[in-house]
Amino acid sequence: QGQLVESGGGLVEPGGSLRLSCKVSGFSFSRYSFSWVRQAPGKEVEWISGIKQFSRDITYADSVRGRFTISRDDAENTLYLDMNNLKPEDTAVYYCAEGFGGSSWTRDDFGFWGQGTQVTVSS
Repeated sequence: QGQLVESGGGLVEPGGSLRLSCKVSGFSFSRYSFSWVRQAPGKEVEWISGIKQFSRDITYADSVRGRFTISRDDAENTLYLDMNNLKPEDTAVYYCAEGFGGSSWTRDDFGFWGQGTQVTVSS
């Protein structure tokens, strides 16, 4: 049974940075693509970034491109999201999910999901 566990969320001031981690277990991490998605209060789930096996393809939503960086460490079975220049509108619960997603994503693109980690951007 696959398990994804996010960590690294917290409270940060506008303009600040955070690094989210997603530790994966229960299936072969290196063989799969992964994504980060988020859900702000009262809003729909938003896909924000995906990374394919061996990092051969990486893509971002327009809302985070240039500020967020997705990466993976196959030796550590861990997915990362480095978030810089954070804005109040980045406040959301952030989830990692197995699957690549993309701008035309649907929930069917994803298999396992993590439980989420809260990111709050506020002064």
